[in-house]
Amino acid sequence: MTRKSPKSRRGNVVDAMTKAIHDLRDLKTPGISPPAEDVRIDGRTCLITGANSGLGRAAAIELARRGGDMILACRPGHAGIEDEIRRLSGSDSVKLVEVDLSDLRSVHRCCDELQRRGIRIDVALLNAGCMSRRSQKTPQGYEVMFAVHFLANRVMIDRWLTDGVICPSSRPGETPRIVFVSSDSHRSAPPIDFDRFGAYTKHGMSQSMQCYAGSKLVLCTFATELSRRLNPGESVGVAVHALCPGGVATNIVKDAPRLLRPVFNAWLRRFFQKPEEAIGPVLHLCCAEQAGNSTGMYLHMMHRRQVSPDAADPANGARLWEASEPMVAGSRESP
Repeated sequence: MTRKSPKSRRGNVVDAMTKAIHDLRDLKTPGISPPAEDVRIDGRTCLITGANSGLGRAAAIELARRGGDMILACRPGHAGIEDEIRRLSGSDSVKLVEVDLSDLRSVHRCCDELQRRGIRIDVALLNAGCMSRRSQKTPQGYEVMFAVHFLANRVMIDRWLTDGVICPSSRPGETPRIVFVSSDSHRSAPPIDFDRFGAYTKHGMSQSMQCYAGSKLVLCTFATELSRRLNPGESVGVAVHALCPGGVATNIVKDAPRLLRPVFNAWLRRFFQKPEEAIGPVLHLCCAEQAGNSTGMYLHMMHRRQVSPDAADPANGARLWEASEPMVAGSRESP
């Protein structure tokens, strides 16, 4: 397989936006359909990270409307979102838990709270994301996009499985689901550097998109490996899927330079999908019967695709799992 040169792999926000605009042509010929309006998930507990805005907020409203018992996992400072989702969905079964995914101490406190409440998650939509224009170091010393997109999710899932917050089951209709919101930008990322895996590296705005893509490659590799490990045989005990929603007009470019924000926001509103228009693949993976009986799906908008060869490689998955084990083990003692 021919490897792309570092130069050809290098991306930036403008390149990503241009590609996302081109991708929207796929909406005219969807490969799959979102669940029908009458498909319900009554009584199923759904946790969504980053539910206070964008795609996560739109998904929370729709899943609550379909009968899901919602847990909104949001950064501190969004207390009003609980009442907002109740009002917009018509559901009273909406609760809030606070978590800052850039701080592993906060992640563990959130997991402690879920365990204390006796929560059993049926659908986990791990949606929260960020794109920083310059490198930012988390309290534990990791680059923030690596921590938010991958490591926090790895720690949460490890805790949920250990604590019984997620309980594998192969009984029809009872299989829990873990759905990751990733990005097709993972295809443009250079291979994971396992010699420096997790090491903090400074970067400026010109490298931010490449760093974002790299963190999404790590996430897709993790999702693929997690699916393998949780479902070693033919039966599915935990359905693990990932998706790229395509170009969505969200606040992910809030860290762009102040002078460029109006340009980016106008571009987003003009050419990208509204979050309510982009949740089709989310609803399919969270609600459709087929997605509960299978595992390892990757959707790009409303088309089923394969993740990149790097993300699909079992050797990379095993190396990622091994490399992140000490990070997970040490996360409880994090400063």
